[in-house]
Amino acid sequence: MYSVKEIFYSVQGEGYYSGRPAVFCRFAGCNLWSGKEEDRKDALCKFCDTDFVGTDGNDGGSYKTANFLVKKIAQNWPQSNGRRFVVCTGGEPLLQIDDELIAALHEENFEIAVETNGTLAAPAGIDWICVSPKASVELAQVSGHELKLVYPQDGAELEQYVKLNFRHFFLQPMDGAGQEQATRQTLEYVLAHPEWRISLQLHKILGVR
Repeated sequence: MYSVKEIFYSVQGEGYYSGRPAVFCRFAGCNLWSGKEEDRKDALCKFCDTDFVGTDGNDGGSYKTANFLVKKIAQNWPQSNGRRFVVCTGGEPLLQIDDELIAALHEENFEIAVETNGTLAAPAGIDWICVSPKASVELAQVSGHELKLVYPQDGAELEQYVKLNFRHFFLQPMDGAGQEQATRQTLEYVLAHPEWRISLQLHKILGVR
């Protein structure tokens, strides 16, 4: 059984694949925050800007089998010859992604990307692993393709992350009331430490999901 908040087609707005068309499968639930505002102050991740509670979004629901879920994901992809691309996100998608789902997506010619907080080890077979660490939370997934840190975070020492086994390192300005200052800080840090790159939330700039 897979609990899904929503499935939709858009462009990837963040990180290495920013601008690439993708089907997004947003899984319900997270292990760092309940998603309820009254719990935010006590959450391990306090700055999440995503609604991942329940299954009431577009094509959301409880999917009994991997094949049923993949069929719905495929229906959101346009009729074209381009290689299919799905971004599994959340909440925390690794609470639910398993070998059966990975195999079913590959059978439908989907390249699989996962956006995870890194607190759970990823199963084998995922094509692109993006870890977005949260300060003071221990990482179980310490390797992958992309590490994308929301910046600044109190207690998130950048030197510890850049030593991990990732191909690409991104800093993404913290959204919210202090975004302008966070963007300036991010730019200054990246210019002084060119092993990092800036990730902007392109989907918000474009006004899409």
